[in-house]
Amino acid sequence: MDRALRGSERRYEQAGRKEIWHSFSPPGHPTGLIQGFGVLVAFDEMRLPPGDSLLLYFNDELETAIYVYQGAISQSEVGGISEVLQTGEFQCMSSGRGGPRIETSVSRSRPVQLFRIALRPDEIGLTRATAHKRFTAAQRRNTLCVVASSDGREGSLRLHQDAIVYSAVLEPGQHVAHALEPQRTAWLHIVRGSAVFEDLVLSEGDGIGVALASAIALTAQEDTEILLVDLGPPPLVRNVSAEPSGPTVRFTSPDGCL
Repeated sequence: MDRALRGSERRYEQAGRKEIWHSFSPPGHPTGLIQGFGVLVAFDEMRLPPGDSLLLYFNDELETAIYVYQGAISQSEVGGISEVLQTGEFQCMSSGRGGPRIETSVSRSRPVQLFRIALRPDEIGLTRATAHKRFTAAQRRNTLCVVASSDGREGSLRLHQDAIVYSAVLEPGQHVAHALEPQRTAWLHIVRGSAVFEDLVLSEGDGIGVALASAIALTAQEDTEILLVDLGPPPLVRNVSAEPSGPTVRFTSPDGCL
């Protein structure tokens, strides 16, 4: 089991009221954070006030899963994708090597809060594409609901990677367990609330990587929401010149200009 990453240990960026917390460090960044966990290269939390924007540059081909925890965000590309994601919606995107993307908070009164998970894809040369779907709180109540997977199981979104993303909304005292097949690992993140994992109490913003274990189990201490990423073994060979470091994020003005 890798060490637990407390929420306060994440790398924090702020510009005005815009905030991002990074669970992992990109290669070469001078922090004490680990540089990914297997094929998981980024796990970010973002809060963006109404009307403000982010400009994202994708440094390499990535598979990205986004969860909109609250609020609404629009995404736009020059001559390309344009859509709006609402509270409770999940999105999977193959980034390819296209141009930058602007994300703008279209919430009226409170910041949009979302979580972004970036994975190395299992192949290169993918065309940039997105798909999104809403998974209700009832679907995720007291169970590990599959929201993204490589085979689209249980109506989940499709990923180009041997990974499964679960979401759960747990009531106090609720216990959940997930079996890990041999050679597989997992990353657990507490979106809100707190839960007991083995002998650790994990709170909002905390994450933990699990390896060399047959299962991952936790018990909610209060109303709690989690994201769990079940990961296959890292690829042995990739046709890339350098390891991907996840999307580069720049804060922009409300009109999307630098």
